[in-house]
Amino acid sequence: MSGKIKSGLIAGTIAGIALGFILKGIEALTGKLVYTLLLNIDFIPIIGNINWPEWIEFLFHLIISLIIGVVYSVVSSRYFAHQKRAQAIFAYVLTLPTVFLYFPLTYLAIKPTPDLWDITAISYWTLGHLIYAALLFCIYTWSEK
Repeated sequence: MSGKIKSGLIAGTIAGIALGFILKGIEALTGKLVYTLLLNIDFIPIIGNINWPEWIEFLFHLIISLIIGVVYSVVSSRYFAHQKRAQAIFAYVLTLPTVFLYFPLTYLAIKPTPDLWDITAISYWTLGHLIYAALLFCIYTWSEK
């Protein structure tokens, strides 16, 4: 396996697991359904009709995180090699769309999720994804050594 792919898989796995635990903790402490939203797939045809166990839903989340991690690693190594500041910025740029996914995911959800305009839930969601971006960069940087 290419070193770049491996670095991306490591970064995507760890950052994705951390994001899950962060949002699960926030949901447990506040009652805001941000972890539920992270794992929610009930609006997707066919697979959304299945009552998946939490660990399978978490696995779906991790698959997306692995893809983000690999894209991050490949692009960073190709276009931003030895440019840590650019790599850090790219981690946030790549993660930015996931922050805005809050709105369509909430709107499309069938089961209970946070209110579409719940500023507190949006803030928790955003904070979790900002931490995800920071971890993606830090873990990638560490795994490249």
